[in-house]
Amino acid sequence: MSDNLHSPSSRSGPFALARTLAWLRLCAIAGQSVAILSCVTLLNLDIPLLPLMMGVCVLAVFAAAASFRLGMPWKVTEGEAIVHIAADTLLLGYLLYFTGGASNPFVTLLLVPIALSAAALSIAGVSLVAILTGVAYVLLVPYHLPLPTLGSSSLDLDLYVAGMGVNFVIMAILLGVFISNLAKAIRHQQGEVQRVRERALRDEGILAIATQAAGAAHELNTPLSTMRTLLPEIRREHAADDALGDDLELLQGQVDRCRTILREMVAFGQAQLSQVPERITLDEFIHGCMERFQLLRPEAEVTLEVADDAARLRLRSPPGLRHALINLLNNAADASAMNDSATVSLAIRRDDRWLELIVTDEGPGFDEFDDLGTLGLSQKATGLGIGLALAEATAERLDGELAASNTGHGAQMRLRLPLSVIGDPA
Repeated sequence: MSDNLHSPSSRSGPFALARTLAWLRLCAIAGQSVAILSCVTLLNLDIPLLPLMMGVCVLAVFAAAASFRLGMPWKVTEGEAIVHIAADTLLLGYLLYFTGGASNPFVTLLLVPIALSAAALSIAGVSLVAILTGVAYVLLVPYHLPLPTLGSSSLDLDLYVAGMGVNFVIMAILLGVFISNLAKAIRHQQGEVQRVRERALRDEGILAIATQAAGAAHELNTPLSTMRTLLPEIRREHAADDALGDDLELLQGQVDRCRTILREMVAFGQAQLSQVPERITLDEFIHGCMERFQLLRPEAEVTLEVADDAARLRLRSPPGLRHALINLLNNAADASAMNDSATVSLAIRRDDRWLELIVTDEGPGFDEFDDLGTLGLSQKATGLGIGLALAEATAERLDGELAASNTGHGAQMRLRLPLSVIGDPA
């Protein structure tokens, strides 16, 4: 559940702000400790060491508690992020009270929470943060302990200028790093939105094709039944014609095959609606796919390579995976045929996290790898551009990926699927 709550989609929200504040808090503890000890030991400034170090210790305790909280699965709300900012502002104001208040060059650090919250919170949240920091600054003007001097106005001025320089560097680094991370998060989110939009358009096209296919399957059942009825009669009428008999027998087999495909389409739709995966060993799954493919493309010469540790793997095979693999094999056979070859190879590999189905052909390869899974875009002159789109949609639905590459003597499609999704622990 925590993965959903703290997903990349929340990189610029309250959780991102709270996480950034946690890192800044650690830097502030180290920087404040060094600054306080340097003022006491190197500059011999008469500052209240004990109250200042107590404030740093309180900040350290709060930092530990906040870091522990961020590791919990609960969602970080905007109100909680504002509470973090309020605590940091209160502790910073406490330290500034003992070191000159508004006259301290580091008082401008009160602006950092406003800059950070502006990119992560709502307008109401940013307004509340601005009010908190504004009240802290106003209170520090009359209420503070004066900052000790070095006894010389020129040395005091040099120290003040040096403090302003250090403060400028700190502000520049903080704002630069945060804005850079924010821009990166925004670009990432824009890319995610674009990918989601493209997937939605593709899935809409696939749904339209599926609807048409369902209607076509229903209509095809009638002429197929007619042909199954007429073919035996024609064979009886021309029983003496052996050549025609062989052709009619082949036609009978093809008609039966069409009816089987229609039944499988209906069964696939029912299985897809039930969302019940098929539990089967990888070896049985692959050989079932190979039998289907050999019936579809009897001329293809398939080389099968299955790793020993993969053959015994048990799968929770979703209904679409079998069709995705057959589509890849069919595309590979078409590609090899373009170079007058019938060779297609299928290699199965696995590691601790992934199962890889690698289909290689001996075709001309891909000219480009962009938009390989775009619906309607085919690398073949007679292709419909559906096979790769369906295979890629299946891979994405299973949290996997479909990658294409050229091998020098053909093309290779690599379907990678996480074992956590398709592996059967039983």
